[in-house]
Amino acid sequence: MNLPPLAALRFFNTAAQTQSFVKAAELLHVTHGAVSRQVRLLEEVIGVELFERRNRAIFLNHAGRLLFNVTAPMFEQLQSTIYRLQREVHDDVLVVSCEPTIAMKWLIPRLPDFHNAHPHLQVQLLTAGGPIDFARSGVDLAIRRDDFHWDATVHGVTICEEWIGPVCVPSSRPASDHLRGACLLRSKTRPQAWDNWLRLADMTATDVSRVDYEHFYLCIQAALAGLGIGMVSFLMVQDELKSDQLIAPFGFVRDGSSYCLLSPRPFEQSANAMLFREWVTQQMSACVRQLGDGIMVCSPESV
Repeated sequence: MNLPPLAALRFFNTAAQTQSFVKAAELLHVTHGAVSRQVRLLEEVIGVELFERRNRAIFLNHAGRLLFNVTAPMFEQLQSTIYRLQREVHDDVLVVSCEPTIAMKWLIPRLPDFHNAHPHLQVQLLTAGGPIDFARSGVDLAIRRDDFHWDATVHGVTICEEWIGPVCVPSSRPASDHLRGACLLRSKTRPQAWDNWLRLADMTATDVSRVDYEHFYLCIQAALAGLGIGMVSFLMVQDELKSDQLIAPFGFVRDGSSYCLLSPRPFEQSANAMLFREWVTQQMSACVRQLGDGIMVCSPESV
């Protein structure tokens, strides 16, 4: 007999995974009517109903479970094979996604070092934050802070703890440790950063004003312009601290989060992924050692 259309099997597999035509439609970016029609087509082709339909809800019946036991690993293997073939064609390119300000202020200035060490491998950088769909984005690796959940299909390793602290131009150095009357610059991408730091550093901020910016990069630029005190990650301002454009009057503290390197498959399956993992971990470790050495910042206890 002829096999059913692949599209119908794909729609069935997604509906079986979600147990919902509506949720399947969202994942497939089609209408739920389109999912229902494709499943009906599949049932007509094979001559067997695959779902029980009750009160707008659907449930896999015995035949549906038997078929789903076959289609689930089939599509996983198909996706994995296509991904591997695409990577083999472009084996000299590593697509890396990184949070925008970390990419701009930390990763890009260090990429020449990576290219010098591995001239055969080109890093293609994409900027984004939060959860990532590796299959749809075509990304090989992603640098993210662990402030969201990823499931077991994503492989992650911690590459650096997060250190946060306030920064400003030298002329705006607070006169005391309670930030009275200061203008606090905040990023909408991490709105609780100031509250977290005040709690961790056991400090107060009274009679302050607040200005929100869309991204940390804008907070840093505002701080450089003398518009207030920005709360940032240490990784974002190392160059400005080295050049004395900015100071960190109260140092930096760990906020309990970490930066992680994420991959859609085990790192050991890709030599390129292992090269980047080793390099980025070494680079971040070197940066954190500067905190421990006290080269550029002081600890809150020393204020």
